[in-house]
Amino acid sequence: MIIKRNIYKEIVNSVESKPVTLISGARQVGKYTLALMFKDRGFNYVSLDNSRDRELATKDPEMFLAIHPWPLIIDEVQRAPILFEGIEEIVNKEKIKRNDNYGMYILTGSQMYKLMNGVIESLAGRVSIIHVLPLSRNEIIERDEPIFDFNVKNIQERAMKNPLKPLELFNQIVKGFYPELYSNYKSTIQKFYSDYVSTYIERDVCQIINIKDQFLFRRFMELLASLTGEELVYDNVAKIIGVDKKTVVAWLSVLIAGDIVYLLEPYNEISIAKRIVKRPKIYFNDTGLACYLAKLNSAEVLQASSFSGRFVETYIINEIRKSFVNNGTEPNFYYYRDSNMNEIDLVIISDGKLHRVECKSGISFNNSVVKGFKQLDKTEYKIGAKVIICNTDTIYPLDDDVYVLPLAGI
Repeated sequence: MIIKRNIYKEIVNSVESKPVTLISGARQVGKYTLALMFKDRGFNYVSLDNSRDRELATKDPEMFLAIHPWPLIIDEVQRAPILFEGIEEIVNKEKIKRNDNYGMYILTGSQMYKLMNGVIESLAGRVSIIHVLPLSRNEIIERDEPIFDFNVKNIQERAMKNPLKPLELFNQIVKGFYPELYSNYKSTIQKFYSDYVSTYIERDVCQIINIKDQFLFRRFMELLASLTGEELVYDNVAKIIGVDKKTVVAWLSVLIAGDIVYLLEPYNEISIAKRIVKRPKIYFNDTGLACYLAKLNSAEVLQASSFSGRFVETYIINEIRKSFVNNGTEPNFYYYRDSNMNEIDLVIISDGKLHRVECKSGISFNNSVVKGFKQLDKTEYKIGAKVIICNTDTIYPLDDDVYVLPLAGI
């Protein structure tokens, strides 16, 4: 079963308006499947996972591109970054012949640093970059996916049509959102993630940096998984793993390059600069991978653990983030924490407004939960929504301007 991807329309727009489209994202998020859909539009296909093709592309990129003419899909293009120069030359020549030299190349790859270096140096202005994330819940249940906009009426309607009970939520968090887990019913969660981690470390990680101790790197990944939704303190991680801070920074850059994790930076305005915490928070792009690494192997175990709140927070922020990315919009997401321990899980800047979001796994709350909201009342932006997103079934007001929203409505 192939699940319809909401990001597909953005890829179509890119192919129809740019000479080169780069589809980036972690391994197994569906880049190959999305790219292959364009064979029906006359695109040829070649994968640099094939050793012969990779060798030719590396040693003689001109010959490779002559043998494989455009329109062309090149899968795993980061394995031969020298191709970018040849593609640039072909695109430029075609531009001289005609102005609408669109839809010449579709490139896919899973190592952002190698990809972006090549794109910046050779294809700037000629390429559109499409970032593919794991499946969203909206895609899994075949529901429309507008950008999350805090529309109370729409959120309630969506939650009522597709409710999400707590145990079902935790089951989904543990399972994660990689397409194969939904399209291949013979694929078990433990086997999928075991193979995923082994392949990722042995192939992607070792291609980027020289990892002398793969077991130590795996321990590093496991520790970060247990910290999803937490502030990242490099010195603490280094001490626990037994490496220096520079190694932690280098290893983290690898996980970011592979789209395994992302950092949420602290929100800052001049009026609050002196009192805010300046460390980022770390989140895993997929909760299932984080659960596997943190050894939280069932919904019941996760729900009863001290990790439950942070994994629900990771789920909520990821789903909101997917709604932006799948509609071709770069999310402006931050968090807030100051020296007085006032906190806001998620600060969203959208349409000139500042929205404040608390992410919770419970149902009932009091005003102490949102005491940090007032710290941004004097923002330079227009005041947007102030909400708690949680396991509630129905929307209800916490006070005059704070609403509690069901996460099923995202």
